[in-house]
Amino acid sequence: MGLFDLTGRTALITGSSLGIGNALADGLAAHGARVVLNGRNADRLSEAAATLRAAGHEVHELPFDATDAAAVADAVNRFESETGPIDILVNNAGMQHRTPLEDFPVEDFDRLMRTNVNSVFYVGQAVARHMIARGAGKIINIASVQSALARPGIAPYTASKGAVTNLTKGMATDWARHGLQVNAIAPGYFDTPLNAALVADPDFCAWLEKRTPAGRWGKVEELVGTCVFLSSPASSFVNGHTLFVDGGISVSL
Repeated sequence: MGLFDLTGRTALITGSSLGIGNALADGLAAHGARVVLNGRNADRLSEAAATLRAAGHEVHELPFDATDAAAVADAVNRFESETGPIDILVNNAGMQHRTPLEDFPVEDFDRLMRTNVNSVFYVGQAVARHMIARGAGKIINIASVQSALARPGIAPYTASKGAVTNLTKGMATDWARHGLQVNAIAPGYFDTPLNAALVADPDFCAWLEKRTPAGRWGKVEELVGTCVFLSSPASSFVNGHTLFVDGGISVSL
């Protein structure tokens, strides 16, 4: 069990006020990590932190905008100098915007890319600089089943998650020699606030249940084991890999 023990490790999870990020924070904390919650909304962040603390977890709050490079660097450097090292980073901050591609507003395309791609680079680089100096670190980027597949109305999102998968490969290629392991998790369709409109659509749910070999939506708790594995000593020689957690949707026709 020591292979999966995160005791004494500190994990920063971006976008962790709710949804997947919050579930991963809870899961990493349950395996011994002290967790650092991040989001832009300080009040929502405090509520999420209070819930985790009530469960007996050690929690820090680090509000910053992951799409602002200067704010990211300032927050990460301040935490490292005042509180301690960040051993694990989960780049989870992300957004979705559904519009037919021919009508997709340019400003929304730019915002989506900043949120889904730029943030991974900004936070990844800021944290990795400290990890490189220590010769160790774990970075997990949240990709998507849309890293490999496309659906109508979300072409920019698909492009952004394809970029996350390839940026993960590049990070591993540059940083593995410094003792870092950089991998990605590609969730399929999970019941989260980001997918609320789809969860509420009976026709989409019927399509998804037929299309997915597992026959259902994923539960956010089902991502925890994968994240613990990629955060722990068990994955010490796993690098640049994207692990699909999707009920089989990406491997079936």
